[in-house]
Amino acid sequence: MAAFIERTIEGQITNRLMSEPRKIIILYGQRQVGKTTLVKHIFEKLEGKKVLQVNADFNPHAEVFSSRDLDKFRLFVAGFDYLFIDEAQRIPDIGINLKILHDNFPKLRILVTGSSSLDLANRIHEPLTGRTWTFQLHPFSAGELTASSSVLDYHSRLEEWLLFGTYPGVLELENRTDKATFLHELTYAYLYKDVLELSGIRQSGKLRDLLRLLAFQIGSEVSFNELARQLGLDAATVQRYVDLLEKAFVLKTVGGYSRNLRKEISKKQKIFFQDLGVRNALIEKFAPLNLRDDAGGLWENYLFIERSKLLDNHQTRANRFFWRLQTGAELDYVEEYEGKLVGYEFKFGNKEAKAPAAWHETYPEATFQTINRDNWLPFVLESGDKKHSTV
Repeated sequence: MAAFIERTIEGQITNRLMSEPRKIIILYGQRQVGKTTLVKHIFEKLEGKKVLQVNADFNPHAEVFSSRDLDKFRLFVAGFDYLFIDEAQRIPDIGINLKILHDNFPKLRILVTGSSSLDLANRIHEPLTGRTWTFQLHPFSAGELTASSSVLDYHSRLEEWLLFGTYPGVLELENRTDKATFLHELTYAYLYKDVLELSGIRQSGKLRDLLRLLAFQIGSEVSFNELARQLGLDAATVQRYVDLLEKAFVLKTVGGYSRNLRKEISKKQKIFFQDLGVRNALIEKFAPLNLRDDAGGLWENYLFIERSKLLDNHQTRANRFFWRLQTGAELDYVEEYEGKLVGYEFKFGNKEAKAPAAWHETYPEATFQTINRDNWLPFVLESGDKKHSTV
């Protein structure tokens, strides 16, 4: 059995779960990302407390917790200190039922997980306004993996992270074939299934084709009109699919940075994959980096996603963009935090880049840094506040 790897947000969830005023904890994250394992680990540390665990896939449980019946709730939760509902998006009317539980059992503390925000969020936010703390669990971050082994070990396995990602199930496997097989099963058995079931999309082939097209465009700006033309769909449908995939934690969209200057391109987007193993499974390409023509795109996706994990895990509310002018001047990544603006250029080799002259001319207060193979670790390992204070 693999050793438990500590998750950065565990302490935050535990503190919120036990704090006053009492609120419902919602933990989002992809399938197989370790939500149930994390929650069980949290509850194991609460000695002397009684925990009721509810499986939303088990029909009798789903019937009770969708019933709006206070007497049925009382029979289930009486005597328990905590209620844990796993995959809560599968329970009809979960939001209003959680509101009833929260408002009528003042000593009961509640934690729910969901593998997709696209349905769970819509049914929870309105009835539970002001009653929730929300967290997202990502695949393992650079910080979590270095804490469990060493910075040197993590650094030496960079190619592994770029090819196979950091899902817990992938890390438990040793050879390339098993890792690739796991990712293929994960992608087609879970990720597609969640999006198709919860969104009502019937054109599964179009969804798969869209994901493959996006997989070939990581690190590049995407045109919804061009994607629509290639897929035989309208642009609005493509945008809807991308939005659903982002809410299902498969993709992450990034807009262009602009302060409303006419020469700045702000309406286009870049689209990254939340896990590179999933991306490579979609195109069935796990060849070593020295045999690939997409190493630069993998590097940009990796740095953006790991930086996002770092900021999210430390609750750092930084805005994230790319930047490009109509003249072609561009930066791979821009971060805006508490009035500070930092531009970055990502280089897969060890070269240093210079900021475009237009960047300093347009934003003289901003700073700039190249992130390459010589200095990438601090970018993905330091806490958001520390990083911003030293740039």
